[in-house]
Amino acid sequence: MTEFLHFFGTTGLAQLQIPYLIMIIIGSIFIYLGITKHYEPLLLIPIGFGVILGNLPGTEIYGVYSTGSVMNQLYTGVKFGLYPPLIFLGIGAMTDFSTLIANPKLILLGAAAQFGIFATFIGSLLLGFNVLESGAIGIIGGADGPTSIFLSTKLAPHLLGPIAIAAYSYMALVPVIQPPIIKLLTTKKERLIRMKTSRIVKKREKILFPIIAALVTILIAPGASSLLGMLFFGNLLKESGVTERLARTASNSLIDIITIVLGLCVGASTQAIRMVNGVNMGFLTASSIKIFALGAFSFAIATATGVIFAKVMNLFLKDKLNPMIGASGVSAVPDSARVVHAMGQKYDRSNFLLMHAMAPNVAGVIGSAVAAGVLLGILGN
Repeated sequence: MTEFLHFFGTTGLAQLQIPYLIMIIIGSIFIYLGITKHYEPLLLIPIGFGVILGNLPGTEIYGVYSTGSVMNQLYTGVKFGLYPPLIFLGIGAMTDFSTLIANPKLILLGAAAQFGIFATFIGSLLLGFNVLESGAIGIIGGADGPTSIFLSTKLAPHLLGPIAIAAYSYMALVPVIQPPIIKLLTTKKERLIRMKTSRIVKKREKILFPIIAALVTILIAPGASSLLGMLFFGNLLKESGVTERLARTASNSLIDIITIVLGLCVGASTQAIRMVNGVNMGFLTASSIKIFALGAFSFAIATATGVIFAKVMNLFLKDKLNPMIGASGVSAVPDSARVVHAMGQKYDRSNFLLMHAMAPNVAGVIGSAVAAGVLLGILGN
């Protein structure tokens, strides 16, 4: 019996505490939502399993914060911001900017939706976070997981776990959060608006776009050069027509591998209890709750400002925009565009809004990265 009790004392069961159980349940919910509801399963399943893995008691010496462990080596790519640019490379290689090139005024909708970032920045300051923490939290408003991770590693690495989880959670909940806000801010007549078919974009325009866009955006926000540079480099690989193998690798194998490792590491970083110099830096703190509340607020604001700005633009446009596409100005590509398209189909089965919505959607990716670069440039020095 003595030997059995000694063995039991070395197991995780003997060290299991309520906070660990709570986090394991949260991780299980993420997996459930990914499998049964299809809410961004490519993100929620790795993150959910990572949450469970990071909160199994007795495994701390093998976790992401234990120097030299396997998970710690993988976490290095998160800690030093290596994975987000590689994600952007893959996004660029799979993105078609044709609708944005054909209708460049829609980039304004992507810019308008970034208001959520700066509203959240102000809200974070009011809730007691310092200016660097507020800058990192604010980027959640862009609904862009990789950018949130990138900026938090630079400004507030101690908040990386809650910020990343909040950003990816709200990205996954796009089909739940956005429809009621869109419906509240638009009339049935507006939801039925049909937009003109975009012109055909020439191949030369597609090739020149990533080069010109990289020059313009990086000159505005040098701090985001690694994100924007990789985004437009990936797109150039796709559109050049002579690097199909590289584009295919970036948009398939590479981004899949990075997504697996990034999701698992981000999830595993959310340890319920993590003592640093006598202070609990774990996930279950008041700060995490505030960050999740701010995330919901920021996503709602970003969606609302995109829709409202589209309605304002209609006051000056002869060819009216369907204001619902303003909601896709957030960076949740392509889920937000799909939500807008599905809502349009609900009211008119022959109204196809997907390609129109993709323009502000991809503009939102660029906009959130530029916003992160601006915040990094101002706050990081």
